[in-house]
Amino acid sequence: MSDIVLDHVTKKYSDGYEAVKSMDLEIKDGEFMILVGPSGCGKSTALNMIAGLEDISDGELKIGGEVVNSKAPKDRDIAMVFQNYALYPHMTVRENMGFALKLAKVDQKEIDAKVEEAAETLDLTEHLDRKPANLSGGQRQRVAMGRAIVREPSAFLMDEPLSNLDAKLRVQMRTEVAELQSRLGTTTVYVTHDQTEAMTLGDRVAVMRSGLLQQVDTPANLYKDPVNLFVAGFIGSPSMNFVHGAVMDGQVELPFATLPLSDDLKSALGESSHGSDVICGLRPEHFEDAELVGEHLGEGVTFEAKIDLVESMGSELYAYFNAGSDQAEKVKRAASEAGLEELAGGDTDQIVTRLAAESEAKRGENLKLWVDPGRLLLFDPDSGERIRT
Repeated sequence: MSDIVLDHVTKKYSDGYEAVKSMDLEIKDGEFMILVGPSGCGKSTALNMIAGLEDISDGELKIGGEVVNSKAPKDRDIAMVFQNYALYPHMTVRENMGFALKLAKVDQKEIDAKVEEAAETLDLTEHLDRKPANLSGGQRQRVAMGRAIVREPSAFLMDEPLSNLDAKLRVQMRTEVAELQSRLGTTTVYVTHDQTEAMTLGDRVAVMRSGLLQQVDTPANLYKDPVNLFVAGFIGSPSMNFVHGAVMDGQVELPFATLPLSDDLKSALGESSHGSDVICGLRPEHFEDAELVGEHLGEGVTFEAKIDLVESMGSELYAYFNAGSDQAEKVKRAASEAGLEELAGGDTDQIVTRLAAESEAKRGENLKLWVDPGRLLLFDPDSGERIRT
């Protein structure tokens, strides 16, 4: 096992395009680190540089305290699991899992012992003599992981290994990957574009955008304490609602309600903030049907809204209402100025709320809603950075 340190690591192509920009990241020995972000953010390029599949243009990469910039992939003591399994169709599961050891001229008895041990861990024992064509997608992915495990590397590198699986199998495999990594304790770097995978798998998560690290933290802290508009909007499902607001006398005026500011937010804004514009972030789960809040009703703010759409998920409802096209344009303009093209192109006039299944919310009817002002996040409309003490 080894720690992995990226020290100002940069990838610049011959045409001048920088896929990864001065990336600083320390992955601790035995840690499960997730690299997450939208397509084209540089996460797979960063993983490939760790693996040695991409040359590093600038900076240093250390594995186990040793600089490995010039080392070939085979000399880095890492094992990689790809999205497409990359199994040999003419070989059995046993032969696929032991192939790397066979190339390394490991004794056959040792190969058999390691393959059988890994197969037992991955519940593949009864499939050892079958060919990949006769396996399900989840079983093939486990074979690919088994091939990595038998090598006993210093680190596992996984590039979207579950994205080819159907939704139900992906959830099952996600649990298996988490349990496997915890049991083996091997340093693991896992790339995904799925923020649900990122939040449920990783010890820590590194959020990337346009080649730049935005924030590295635990899943819980990314959710509660995002540093900017991008991280706040990317983490959480459904996504955070962004609304234009104006600060007035210790409160913030939104298109649908006026919310009191906490002492911390008042302090962060300063006394000169009266009349200033802010972008306000409220997650769908911080709303509720006012009829269902009960004793906590007085801790929040109630308002009435016309419901445009209701989606029943069985255990909960998603109810949408319109916050006004005027505010939406202000949010899009702020997002564009902050360089957040993803948010600037979104549908920001729709507010989504996550309500209890017992709610009587109906499409086309007015509903009294409750919102928790203590969960309000504020962002600078010019930079997109979070406003906080």
